[in-house]
Amino acid sequence: QVQLVESGGGLVQAGGSLRLSCAASGRTLSRYIMGWFRQAPGKERDFVAGISWSGSTTDFADSVKGRFTISRDNTKNTVYLQMNSLKPEDTAIYYCAAKTKLTFREPYDYWGQGTQVTVSS
Repeated sequence: QVQLVESGGGLVQAGGSLRLSCAASGRTLSRYIMGWFRQAPGKERDFVAGISWSGSTTDFADSVKGRFTISRDNTKNTVYLQMNSLKPEDTAIYYCAAKTKLTFREPYDYWGQGTQVTVSS
């Protein structure tokens, strides 16, 4: 079993940047496909980005393509979500998740507790 802890959220103005981190413990991160999801108030949880075991393959939701990047450092057991050109509609709780099967969309096996990202206009 793997435990996931997100960090890096906060309040930022529109157009700004944030980098989220997801630290894994319990098992080596290289065993898992990793994903980032977000949930805005009153809305369903949505896929944001996914990355393969080695980091060679990534996938993004259309709403974030060209603005967000996902990366991982398996030596540090950490996955990152770099968010640039942030918009108020990016405001949400962001969750990282882990799974062993190579598909980027849900379902995932393990979830973090989430980190709040708020983008002011």
